[in-house]
Amino acid sequence: MQEERDEKTVPSAQKHWLRETVELVLLALLVVGPIRLFVVNPFIVSGASMVPTFKNGQYLVVDQLSYRFEDPKRGDVVIFRYPKDPSKFFIKRVIGLPGETVVLGGGNVRIEQEGKEPLTLDESYVKNRSSDAGTHKLGDEEYFVMGDNRLSSSDSRVWGPLERDLIVGRALLRLFPITEASVFPGAADYAAK
Repeated sequence: MQEERDEKTVPSAQKHWLRETVELVLLALLVVGPIRLFVVNPFIVSGASMVPTFKNGQYLVVDQLSYRFEDPKRGDVVIFRYPKDPSKFFIKRVIGLPGETVVLGGGNVRIEQEGKEPLTLDESYVKNRSSDAGTHKLGDEEYFVMGDNRLSSSDSRVWGPLERDLIVGRALLRLFPITEASVFPGAADYAAK
């Protein structure tokens, strides 16, 4: 009699396990799907424009939520749609903010704002400074972005200011390689300078 009862409960247990698995998968899709669409998204670095801060093949998680509530800051590493082909995504550092004038010369970057002292950026993260010279006045919704490897970067010096609506988010986490895992990787704070 005992053996008959055990045999009858096995199929029921399998059905229960299958149902729980299906429910778990559906719940995961309902939770993870919107988070991936609106909050965070993966990004793999491609190219050398951000060396030494980011190297080719590094895996990042992009914060897509913060910039819905606040504006990008100078020094933030942002992921955006390339203005010349919005199907492509680029990663660069925010250098100039809306309404500012970015002055390039002698390998240095100077920021001019009306009514304020000019600010020369301390860019210790930069590799291969360029000898580019020029002045770039930014509009109300425009940002000036540059790669950290200035000699190998196609950025605002080449294709002009970046419109605010093309910015997808900022680098939140560097997950791989594990030895370089970090939160807000590469962010530079210019607030006190």
